[in-house]
Amino acid sequence: METKLIQAPLAGISDIVYRKLVRKYSKDTLLTTEMISSEALVNNQKTLIIEYDKCEYPLSFQLSGHKPHIMARAAEFLNGRASVIDLNFGCPVNKVVKGTDGAAMMRNPKLAADIVKAIKDVISVPLSAKFRLGWSQDEINFVEFAKTLEDAGVDFVTVHGRTRSQMYSLSADWEKIAQLKGELKIPYFANGDIKSIEDAKKCLEITGANGISIGRGLMGDPTLAGRIEHYFKTGEIINPPDLAEKIKILKEHINGEVELRGEKNGIKFMRKFYNFYISSVKDASKYRQCLVRLESYKEVSEVLDEILRLHLTNQR
Repeated sequence: METKLIQAPLAGISDIVYRKLVRKYSKDTLLTTEMISSEALVNNQKTLIIEYDKCEYPLSFQLSGHKPHIMARAAEFLNGRASVIDLNFGCPVNKVVKGTDGAAMMRNPKLAADIVKAIKDVISVPLSAKFRLGWSQDEINFVEFAKTLEDAGVDFVTVHGRTRSQMYSLSADWEKIAQLKGELKIPYFANGDIKSIEDAKKCLEITGANGISIGRGLMGDPTLAGRIEHYFKTGEIINPPDLAEKIKILKEHINGEVELRGEKNGIKFMRKFYNFYISSVKDASKYRQCLVRLESYKEVSEVLDEILRLHLTNQR
């Protein structure tokens, strides 16, 4: 892995529109698809979730599942499309872990290793795995889990600094991730709570990782990956976009989703993003409550213009 930066997969978030927006501002970041169910992919290879564009490369496709032969078939299908295939051994949500997928795999390292071996037999691209510190504070096993996957043939790993039971509460524990230093021959990436260039710098210093993976930090600022990339290469800090630029990017994001999904579904899909884009605005929660009720691009655009106008007026 030459890159120091991975755009983390986010279910229901990191679709083709989102990834292309991140790529617009970054050159080398490894982009990652949403989590793809291996069984769903094997049964339906025309699913919207695997749509991609050549401009996105390097691009990782993330697979979930717990059946080695099905995971191998799905990986083989993606092999000609992917720069990297990533295994989801970290998703904490109930509907995933109840099916023994995601973070539940950390309780079955032998099966996880069997999945890695089955996939390595049928692909020619690098294979990575993303997982958490463990199932709970009483079941922290990420170092042993990483070693098991390394022995099975995985090429690099990404560790999110929380347990499954923590979900996304409390702060990511970068100090814990540092325990991997010297334990692996393969690269490891650190993930969790990286929302700025300073966070990226501090995370690397603490964890000793080969790179970082950014998830929610990109949701309201797709420029962040590119700005961190630039800092790693030059040491120069590029300031984050101001509100006018953020609203311009948000409109571009909305337009992309409307084009992909149609106006009604595209606007509905974008509701989860508004709070991230306008969080710095006074009365942001009030505006978000207004925006999530709107159903047309014209209405949303008018409210966004009003937010910017009031913000600029208040600054005078």
